[in-house]
Amino acid sequence: MSWNPTQSLESLSHNTALDTLIIPRARDLGGFEVRRALPSSKRQLVGPFIFFDQVGPAEFLTGDGIDVRPHPHIGLGTVTYLYQGEFEHRDSLGTHQMIYPGEVNWMVAGRGVTHSERTSQKTRDKKHSLFGIQTWIALPEAHEDMAPDFEHHKQGALPHFQDQGVSARLILGSAYGETSPVTLLSETFYLDVRLDPGASFPLPDDHEDRGVYVTQGSVEIAGDTFTQGRMMVFRPGDPLSVKAGPQGARLMLLGGATLNEERYIWWNFVSSSKEKIEAATREWKTADWAKGAFHLPPGDDQEFIPISDELERTRPRRAR
Repeated sequence: MSWNPTQSLESLSHNTALDTLIIPRARDLGGFEVRRALPSSKRQLVGPFIFFDQVGPAEFLTGDGIDVRPHPHIGLGTVTYLYQGEFEHRDSLGTHQMIYPGEVNWMVAGRGVTHSERTSQKTRDKKHSLFGIQTWIALPEAHEDMAPDFEHHKQGALPHFQDQGVSARLILGSAYGETSPVTLLSETFYLDVRLDPGASFPLPDDHEDRGVYVTQGSVEIAGDTFTQGRMMVFRPGDPLSVKAGPQGARLMLLGGATLNEERYIWWNFVSSSKEKIEAATREWKTADWAKGAFHLPPGDDQEFIPISDELERTRPRRAR
């Protein structure tokens, strides 16, 4: 589907084709809230998306901020996209990158990477806010063991659509005849969409899996209303559109091709093999930063997140 702002969108909403409605569980992380939509008991993947967290909105007093200590990943790519605030990203590749609203950080873990995310000292020196989305994309099996990589793209590099009460930015993948500059390894789409009150927007119709997450406001789909903090996953094929409620809406659209191979997820690890997850776990517990599989980020190598006793008692679960 290419972007056509003159298309009659109302005629598309004849059938919601709703497959799954997910109400994320909220967790208080000490002063700010995280809402996790994926994985859920109802659905663990939408296309290759295997993890989806809404972070905030949160307000911080002077001196406060986020401190996500160094931790490992394998078999996935992490996507950080902010509405408000900033993160200071460091990783074991030597990357040191600030990210601000409308930009994208894309880190491919491959066979193994370590990273941290913190609020910078400059931002801590005043009151500040944080609001954004963090997602993981499961890598195709053929690329699970690739060398780790990192990309950062400014807001102006991402394709943007604007017309008739709609403002949409393509973060990842391809949709509406446009392609994001972010290097991907599977068919994917991921968009940040703002709608004025009553404005409508069509979902891409050329992707197998399609999901909508409402971050602000509400939307109507074929007579059903969905408020903020809801993720809807739709069956493939049917042409669909979303219409903003009286306060307008902000949405994340996501999806792509489903994975051909099964995946396992445990802690920060994703893999087609439970054995690879177990091996990565042993490497992290060994904490041999000089000769082991994992290294701490330069400039942030004085602490790390250990594997807790509670986590030790769990096992990798299959993602469906």
